Amino acid sequence: MRIVPNKNLLVISAFLLSFIPTFADEPAPPPPTLPPPPPGLPIDNSVIILILISVIYGFYKIGKSNAIKKASN
Repeated sequence: MRIVPNKNLLVISAFLLSFIPTFADEPAPPPPTLPPPPPGLPIDNSVIILILISVIYGFYKIGKSNAIKKASN
């Protein structure tokens, strides 16, 4: 009597055994750290202007979509 291995078992075994070299490898060295940003770097300058421009752009896009809806009716 001949023993025939299950094909699914063979595929699963090959799949699981393919990961062994990955786990056996040494971990990579940590990446070099970036230098700190220069002192006095402005973060909050012109935030109000950016918000104002975004609100104006939002009104523009809403108006444009409303005009397209009215034109299609």
